[in-house]
Amino acid sequence: MRLFDTARRDVVEFDPGEIVTMYCCGITPYDAAHLGHAAVYLTFDILQRRLRDLGHVTRCVRNVTDVDDDLLGKARQMGVYYLDLAAEEMARFDADMGALGLLPVYSEPRATSAIADILSLIGAMLETGHAYESGGSVYFDVTTFPTFGRLSGFDRPEMLRLAQEHGGNPGDPKKRHPLDFVLWQPSLADEPAWESRWGAGRPGWHIECSALARRELGDTIDIHGGGRDLVFPHHECEIAQCESVTNQPFVRHWVHVGLVALDGQKMSKSLGNLVFVADLLKEFEPMAVRLALLSHHYRGDWEWRHEDALEGVARLERWRAAPTGHHDDGLAAVRRPLDDDLDTPGALAALDRLAEAGHPVAAGAALLGVEL
Repeated sequence: MRLFDTARRDVVEFDPGEIVTMYCCGITPYDAAHLGHAAVYLTFDILQRRLRDLGHVTRCVRNVTDVDDDLLGKARQMGVYYLDLAAEEMARFDADMGALGLLPVYSEPRATSAIADILSLIGAMLETGHAYESGGSVYFDVTTFPTFGRLSGFDRPEMLRLAQEHGGNPGDPKKRHPLDFVLWQPSLADEPAWESRWGAGRPGWHIECSALARRELGDTIDIHGGGRDLVFPHHECEIAQCESVTNQPFVRHWVHVGLVALDGQKMSKSLGNLVFVADLLKEFEPMAVRLALLSHHYRGDWEWRHEDALEGVARLERWRAAPTGHHDDGLAAVRRPLDDDLDTPGALAALDRLAEAGHPVAAGAALLGVEL
């Protein structure tokens, strides 16, 4: 299998051991799952299916960010307890992903379950001189990690712009350097707080995933990723946090998924230009929606069109009309493109050709998680 690695900026051989450890950044559960989420988790689902087909055991961890500025703000706005909101949204998310046929994840740990691990990791960074206390918060000192920025390859102005955009607050006067990021912060009066030797507070965003990834999968992970918008600052900061303590490579292979747009702009909760999976499932059967998503290559940005779903319906009908039989060439037809950087559009086209020629395609469809 050849797979694009964000850090190496190239499609390279991916040849892991028998057990493949994978960490995919999960949702902050304060709103329903939209197509951008589905595209990410479907990519990791397809990757797992092909790796299992090759004889590997996959262990895919997908975290839940259940303490975070966005979740706490939405709970405050709605006048509900933040964990109640999280539980409600996670139930909706699990139902949507289940309908789309995603494999169950190896584990789905919550950030609030890892406070002890987070405190331990922050303590280790303080002891090794990679972190400092200031004004009741603890920050990571990026000047102590010379390769900071190697994953994204961004220059300093771009990193500062993205840090600002993602709540990194480069202008925080308590920081030594604008790109330093928070590891622990005091909680507001109506926010959850945990005791620590730096005062009562809550963790920063990036430290949650570092602690969970190490706890669930160890110091070095085979594959880590998520949406392309997480490359910086989130994944860049995760690398710094982990490698500054372990002195081991944190991730062997980074997989990032392109962004889904609607009406010319990236789908985002802040803009409100969202297509929710649950709404699509009211209009189309789940396998048609799955096929609509698979018709786009995981690495590219793309724009959702209603026609995508209609094309998914038509494709599903063509495949179902294909004959059934023992001599199913569909598997080989799908395996080749999947091994070429998860080329799902190529896999769909290969099955289309077989179906049109009157050959069975059920086995190939099954490898793509499509039940006919």
